[in-house]
Amino acid sequence: MMDLEFDKNHIWHPYSSLINPPPVYPVERAEGVRIYLEDGRGLIDGMGSWWSTLHGYNVPELNAAMQAQMKKMSHVMFGGLTHEPAIKLCKKLVALTPEPLQKVFLADSGSVSVEVAIKMALQYWHSQGKPKKNKLLALRNGYHGDTFGAMATCDPVNGMHHLFASQLTQHLFAPAPKPKFDEPCTDQDIAELQQLIEQNHPQLAAVILEPIVQGAGGMRFYSPEYLRKVRTLCDEFDLLLIADEIATGFGRSGKMFACEHAGISPDILSLGKALTGGTMTMAATLCTDKVANGICSGEAGVFMHGPTFMGNPMACAVANASIDLLLQRDWKQQVTAIEQQLNDELAPLKKASGVADVRVLGAIGVVEMKQPVDNKTLQASLIDHGVWLRPFGKLAYTMPPYVIDSSDLSILTNAMNKTLGAL
Repeated sequence: MMDLEFDKNHIWHPYSSLINPPPVYPVERAEGVRIYLEDGRGLIDGMGSWWSTLHGYNVPELNAAMQAQMKKMSHVMFGGLTHEPAIKLCKKLVALTPEPLQKVFLADSGSVSVEVAIKMALQYWHSQGKPKKNKLLALRNGYHGDTFGAMATCDPVNGMHHLFASQLTQHLFAPAPKPKFDEPCTDQDIAELQQLIEQNHPQLAAVILEPIVQGAGGMRFYSPEYLRKVRTLCDEFDLLLIADEIATGFGRSGKMFACEHAGISPDILSLGKALTGGTMTMAATLCTDKVANGICSGEAGVFMHGPTFMGNPMACAVANASIDLLLQRDWKQQVTAIEQQLNDELAPLKKASGVADVRVLGAIGVVEMKQPVDNKTLQASLIDHGVWLRPFGKLAYTMPPYVIDSSDLSILTNAMNKTLGAL
């Protein structure tokens, strides 16, 4: 048996207290779409391990890729060296992402990929002889990570990082996009953002946003037309556009990348989470030739960043296998089927008295309650129904692995209907 008492007294879990720690559930193994607790109970993973597990757990193709690479080398420094897994992965990323994105920087976590993106934007303008263009314009309800540069671009009031406000770089924030995914975006909807750009563009390096889906800041879906208008404003006022697709990349929203809903390309793109199919940590930041050449023709002559585990061969190898598996399977059909079933089976919750909204996009289903949920009680109830979800605030949401079948997805939606409908 696992020593849960030691865990309780010594181990910090994400966003938890060590004075009054929330319960943690001991996992023995994971297979397919289920995680199996130490007591033998199997729980359908409705979280996809925080958006990352596309193909389920213990996937033979991904295991084989890691094992084969392990026999050659698990790691080698990327400074002055290169290797086949990294070259193959960067070829795949350049081919999959919008055409203007031609240069790839491999990092080791989503937050770091955002740090790299911010650093690229700042160093680009410094290299252009415009060092005063050193602020970012972000969106309310946005979330970009937990490191300091990323924290500074998260919602400063409703986000999770207001305690650190005095230590963070002060950026500008536009209102969260109002038009929903299937609604048009009027000039009025973009007016305040446009005004901020018009008044502050001499000091703005970039706009940073999560395209189409605002994740941890509220699980909000917004109009592709809004994103197109932001791209147009960036072009008009000579700003870079940073797209944080850490949560949405690799098909989650119904497109390979959420930017495709709007038919636009950012200047800089951050990727993470699903990059390795949920097996191990890795991230990437892509940029255009314009950004890369601009950086490298400046004072430093190089991009000033280089993590120790950058381009880790095992992570690259399993990322290659995950992307291959995604493309071999009909991922669009899988995501479309999940979207339709979530729409159909979560619809009854729209009538529940405690529910404010139900929304679905791609393989993402969100139930927004009128009041914050008691996470401890709700999670225990969901586990009793054989389901793993991690609600927060007023939100209970799911983003299951794409390989989930209709019967398991029905177990998941049934559990959500019973537990949330009773609140």
